[in-house]
Amino acid sequence: MDAFRETLDVVENGEDLASTAEHRMVADSLVAYLRQFGIRHAFGVSGAAMANLWRAMSVALDVVHFRHEAGAAFAAAEAYFATGVPVVVFTTTGPGITNALTGILAARDDGAKVILVSAYTAAPQRGRGCIQETSGQTFPVDGLFTPGALMDYACVIEHPGQLPQVARRVAHGLARKGGFVAHLCLPSDVQRLPGVPVPSPTLLVANDLPGEELLERCANVLRDGSFAIWVGFGAREAAAPIRELAERSGAAVMCSPRGKGIFPEDHPQFVGVTGLAGHASVFEYMAREQPERILVLGTRLGEPTSFWNRALVPSKGFIHVDINPDVPGVAYPDVSTLAVQADIAAFVQALVRRLPGRKPIAAIPNPIRPDWGSVPAGDSQRVRPEALMAAIQRKIVDAGDAIVMAESGNSFTWATRMLRFAEPGRYRVSTGVGAMGHMSAGVVGAALATGGKAVAIVGDGAMLMNNEINTAAKHRVPAVWIVLNDARYNMCFQGLAMLRMTGPDATFPKADFVSIAKGMGADAIRVDRESELDSGLDRALAASGPFVVDVQIDAERVAPSGARNHGLAGPSK
Repeated sequence: MDAFRETLDVVENGEDLASTAEHRMVADSLVAYLRQFGIRHAFGVSGAAMANLWRAMSVALDVVHFRHEAGAAFAAAEAYFATGVPVVVFTTTGPGITNALTGILAARDDGAKVILVSAYTAAPQRGRGCIQETSGQTFPVDGLFTPGALMDYACVIEHPGQLPQVARRVAHGLARKGGFVAHLCLPSDVQRLPGVPVPSPTLLVANDLPGEELLERCANVLRDGSFAIWVGFGAREAAAPIRELAERSGAAVMCSPRGKGIFPEDHPQFVGVTGLAGHASVFEYMAREQPERILVLGTRLGEPTSFWNRALVPSKGFIHVDINPDVPGVAYPDVSTLAVQADIAAFVQALVRRLPGRKPIAAIPNPIRPDWGSVPAGDSQRVRPEALMAAIQRKIVDAGDAIVMAESGNSFTWATRMLRFAEPGRYRVSTGVGAMGHMSAGVVGAALATGGKAVAIVGDGAMLMNNEINTAAKHRVPAVWIVLNDARYNMCFQGLAMLRMTGPDATFPKADFVSIAKGMGADAIRVDRESELDSGLDRALAASGPFVVDVQIDAERVAPSGARNHGLAGPSK
């Protein structure tokens, strides 16, 4: 966000990138817009139908070819979250577009800023059996080439004269708070039409705060009784004011799985993570302290965050703050909710000025704290996941600044339950879409965009599905994959056992990820015993290029995902 706004400041002060660039073709004009919007990276897979776009991007942007369009889209989302700078995903026609859609869906759900730029079949060729034809005769138009559930904005650019309008819409989307996903389709013949210089779009500055009356109402409600704070991923830019509010008010703080680290997890007022792989300490706090209200900041309170559990509902309801006005009240529609549409940081700063100080939880006897799990010494024939997480905490979280990403599945549950973060931006999970292969590919985008280490904790099933090791090898990206190798989809395997279901098979032949990684140009090490963990992680962190740590995991250790399985069996009471 900051990088995008800085670029706009440059443009508004006279440097019109789109007007000064060479505009031989429409493709060049479109790419000049993208640079004007602060975009520097383009991830994707090329094809003949987008040849002119490919050429134009290669001149003006840092183009990285991935091995699958979904991997490129996942990487683009994680590059955005790591840097705050929007990223382009590019594809050719037909399967190029459809391959990218899962990653684009995840980007939209997670709140990333990503621009999908694709080719489209030229008008004279439509309906004639063109190779990989992409048109209204072969693809659903609504929602893919028009705005809808998948795209915030989408259009097919059939004429150069559309470019100013397209630029304005995209600029406004990128400048606003929250995520923005757009799809810009450029037919192959339109790509090579004469280009046009384009002026910088005029932006409207949105009001990030509610009115004084609503602010004062929120302050009065919180002054009148006890409250807790529930922090979500949407509050990641408000870490400092949230901490100030918590310490000034003495309120306990809990967070969603995606919100880990926004409020320090080692802080005495932190009572735990909610939802999938969350801590029992949150329920202990709610039962013992019974706060009258909860101030919800930047979370939808959906199933991964709450399981819609009634034990998390305070007696007098929620004050729910989100930049998206459609979020408050959705998860618990029958609970009293004071809805506030606002930028989280601006709102909390305004709220702090209106609240008196209270005794902090640190001064209260026997404050409730999360149980991070103890790991007794051992060195069995297989590595316990708990021991692996303890080593990751020591070697990666506490000893450095690498971004840590956990893949959907047991990797996510172990990491969310046991790892502790004291700052925002260090931990990434995707809980809504929850696509396997997201972080195993996304880690390449995060490491590439930051130029530093990024570490993905992934299952073997996800690693076999999508990994982009070869992409990282070509560009010497310092990505690290820590693979929980147990030859099964273990969340499914353990979930079936917990639900007492027999028959379905969730196992597969064991993979040798050391050989796979080295065969694709990366370095790797196999870890068989817990005594080898520290040295294995040290080697991975010391590597200048991509590195895979193949951990032979104890598949019988039950992951902390019971709430998910109970949720599948029936709703929480």
